[in-house]
Amino acid sequence: MRVARAEKSPRGERQRRRLLEGQACLLRAAMGKTRVISKGYRHGTRDKYSKKYRTKGRPGIARYLVNFKRGDYVDIVADPSIQKGLPYSLYHGRTGIVFNVNRNALGVEITKIVGNRQLRKRIHVRIEHVRKSRCNEAFLHRVKDNDKKKQQAKLEGKKLVCKRVPEGPKPMKTVTASPEDVEVLAPLPFVENYF
Repeated sequence: MRVARAEKSPRGERQRRRLLEGQACLLRAAMGKTRVISKGYRHGTRDKYSKKYRTKGRPGIARYLVNFKRGDYVDIVADPSIQKGLPYSLYHGRTGIVFNVNRNALGVEITKIVGNRQLRKRIHVRIEHVRKSRCNEAFLHRVKDNDKKKQQAKLEGKKLVCKRVPEGPKPMKTVTASPEDVEVLAPLPFVENYF
């Protein structure tokens, strides 16, 4: 005995689809964001903490044999191959002054801009993540040169001014030309040409 299958009405099909879409929306709302925004200690450092070609691996012995003193200028350059004493990524590439020297680490004071003010932050960083800065090299050379000049001027009995003076305006000059060389540039008159 054959049983006739009841055909689904298009109206019932539409209602069923709408119901399924509504359930999917509710499920999505309950799940929240499908992608996680990472807020870990090393978030956003894929390129910042990647080492260049042929420089991967642990640092050499010379990195550990550098002498640091209080008052030295140092650059914080995080070495991702050493996880111990790794500074937060914000301080990577910043320059600070050493305020404390320990056996394996340095205390570095850095200025950090927060809003409209500058905060003085003090952090301790391991020696692997620090290198001597060359930011005041030119200043130290200038101090040495000025001391030599002052010593020389004192022997000669002259007074020397070591202040740097900005370059002033260039001296006045008059440009002269013969009347034949002068060429007057003027626009040509408009001529209607229909040919």
